[in-house]
Amino acid sequence: MPRPLMMTPGPTEVHEEVRQAMARPLLNPDLDPDFFEFYRHAARKFARLIETDNEVLILSGEGILGLEAACASLIEPGDRVLCLDNGIFGRGFADFVRIYGGEPVFFTGDDRRPLDPDRLAEFLDKEHDFTLATLVHCETPSGVLNPVADLAPRLHARGILTVVDAVSSIGGEPFRADAWQVDVALGGSQKCLSAPPGLTLISLSDAARRRLADRRRPIASFYGDLSLWRDWYEQKWFPYTQPVSDLYALDAALDRRLADPDAPGRHRRLGEAVRQTLTAAGLELYPRAGWSHTVTAFCPPAGLSEADIRNELLRRHNILLAGAFDRLAGKVIRIGHMGENCREDKLFRTFRGLDQSLRSLGFIPAVSMAEAFARHLAE
Repeated sequence: MPRPLMMTPGPTEVHEEVRQAMARPLLNPDLDPDFFEFYRHAARKFARLIETDNEVLILSGEGILGLEAACASLIEPGDRVLCLDNGIFGRGFADFVRIYGGEPVFFTGDDRRPLDPDRLAEFLDKEHDFTLATLVHCETPSGVLNPVADLAPRLHARGILTVVDAVSSIGGEPFRADAWQVDVALGGSQKCLSAPPGLTLISLSDAARRRLADRRRPIASFYGDLSLWRDWYEQKWFPYTQPVSDLYALDAALDRRLADPDAPGRHRRLGEAVRQTLTAAGLELYPRAGWSHTVTAFCPPAGLSEADIRNELLRRHNILLAGAFDRLAGKVIRIGHMGENCREDKLFRTFRGLDQSLRSLGFIPAVSMAEAFARHLAE
């Protein structure tokens, strides 16, 4: 059987141009002077994508590495760190805060709605002395998109560094790091950029770099120590050997995304059509507001398990959707319509298969889901 169509919220489908880039001849990244130029050029492409003049680094490790590296490098023992929490990843930042000696303080919202900037401002009027704040742009497990454009400036105005997990939004949703006053923006290769998994992208503002330089204690990590990258280009030195083939693929994926200025608009149009199709079929969306245009989470019909639905879709139609984990384990099914997954033909095929799978399991959608999807796109 051919490999499944991966309509998951990462890893996503990889375009053939990107896959072929991995076949380029290898070189020695520690010694070849051309590779340092290549790396810097690729990093600057990401900077263009997120609209920042800040330094960008590409780290060898899946997106979680960026979350941990930011905490390892910017938190010192005893620091109060504000964790903006309306989902699994927002809450999970606290684990990294504790590992590196910080004291997490939560600003908690509804997991099914975006965080409220006005409530945050009221909270900050009462709570003070935070070194930095962590927040998530797109909560991938729930499909909720937080208004970073309104949240980050509220934090910046109080002198709080902002660390933003945008792993599943950058490339599909607009992200303006400098205009939104984001100090540390975190991206990943395998989501909306549709490159193979294994790389973290991280931008650092001048304020974040000063925080690194002014630390009182050594960073309790090597792989997550961002200070090791100081003057890497001037010294022509990397802290560790770079994954050459993965970087070739990422560079090709960034070229494809930068050549596609309509990508955010396409994600918005198809994301709206996905949500309209699911609700027209009689299925419940998990978010009640703040819907992401890159991933949609919906609840399985009463009496059916999400695992049975996904297994039926995979077995009969060779299409892979995602469940979730932690507090959402068994409660939602997720469609990743991001990057190379955000294509009409792939989503039409997905809805045709999902419709048939639900019917075979005893749930009769109120509409033909594939036809409804096509109709919503035509409206």
